[in-house]
Amino acid sequence: MKIISTHKGTDFDALASVVAASLIYPDAVTVMSDNMNPNVKAFLSLHKELFHITAPGDINLSDVKTLIAVDVCSWGRIEGLGKLKDRKDLEIIIWDHHVGGDMNPTWKCQEPKGATVTLIARKLMENRTPLTPIIATLLLMGIYEDTGNLTFSSTTAEDAATCAFLLERKADLTVLNSFLRPAYGEKQKNILFDMMGTTLRRKIRGYKLAFCQVDLEGHVGNLSVVVSMYRDLENVDGAFGIFHEKKKNRCIVIGRSSNDGLDIGKLMRNIGGGGHPGAGSALIQSEFLNPEAVIEMLSELIEGHQRSSVQLNDLMSYPVQTVSSDMTMEEVAGLLREKGYSGLPVVENGAMVGVISRRDFRKMRKESHMKSPVKAYMSTDIITIDASRSPLEAVRLMIKHDIGRVPVIKEGDIIGILTRTDVMRYYYNLLPD
Repeated sequence: MKIISTHKGTDFDALASVVAASLIYPDAVTVMSDNMNPNVKAFLSLHKELFHITAPGDINLSDVKTLIAVDVCSWGRIEGLGKLKDRKDLEIIIWDHHVGGDMNPTWKCQEPKGATVTLIARKLMENRTPLTPIIATLLLMGIYEDTGNLTFSSTTAEDAATCAFLLERKADLTVLNSFLRPAYGEKQKNILFDMMGTTLRRKIRGYKLAFCQVDLEGHVGNLSVVVSMYRDLENVDGAFGIFHEKKKNRCIVIGRSSNDGLDIGKLMRNIGGGGHPGAGSALIQSEFLNPEAVIEMLSELIEGHQRSSVQLNDLMSYPVQTVSSDMTMEEVAGLLREKGYSGLPVVENGAMVGVISRRDFRKMRKESHMKSPVKAYMSTDIITIDASRSPLEAVRLMIKHDIGRVPVIKEGDIIGILTRTDVMRYYYNLLPD
């Protein structure tokens, strides 16, 4: 079974890329969550009969042999398909105008264009695939939205040429304008006023920047539109809105740039998000991070201080001490005492199969249980992190899963281990004592 999917918070470039990909892979099933931008939902509500979309919960993931990921290259941005992540037999095909990611594709087309649609449309042109006016309109909407009507600095000549091609295929600009017109109502206006009132202006590496922080109560749509307006009103090279949802213990970070040198997408990837040179966002879910800390973190990343370049392998411990799954609990206890560790990875035939920690000893009820093998008491819910990820993402994993250590993986092998002490020592100014 082949499936085509895209990122949560689906925008028009994502939807259009999914539809375009379905023309290249007609035997694939389109799988998308209902986590979509409001204007995309409005479009689909009128065109639902034309596009056959399946919810992730309606397919058997064990039947999936090929995942075609469009406008996304990171597992964390795909909703409902997480169980596919560790499948060794899964073929992954990526079409994306973002670079990087952690999906380890079998084949990919990743080029820095204004929109992913441009890359897929190139193949449609090569194949001389016929397009209906409705599909041509949708594809044009995808490019227009992600390039700001061809005004963002990330726009390329090929994006513009693709627009011309789609207009020749009868793409309807009237329909496009009706769905791409951003919603700006009373809620958005109030948020913008709050943003203007909390502005912190800085000049970093020659860039004029504006930061603001706003507490959110309930859902407010089209925040990206508000941040774009905020940047224009502040007349700066880059603007960042930090929207704090206290009840959900998270910050939504949205950035916009009008300067070619200030790559917002790269900044957001450093804190677990993504985007393009001119626009990007990230969701930081942690009760230990506050808006002021986020502003300082962004400032240091822009400044290019050590924090932005530090990788997990700079912080982790190696080589990694492991124990075999048939070692007795008594032997493990002695090793933990001797080395002063609070936990260790458990391996079997060279592969990691679990983690044993001091808290697992609480499961034993009799002294004789100390003679039992580790595999009887170890935790098999393995949480690891890829070596390419950021230290902040390791912090978020530890907090989310309440764990004190995370094995660092590269190409399937354990190359190190990161402890809570390691990250706390590094991020002491972001996390409380």
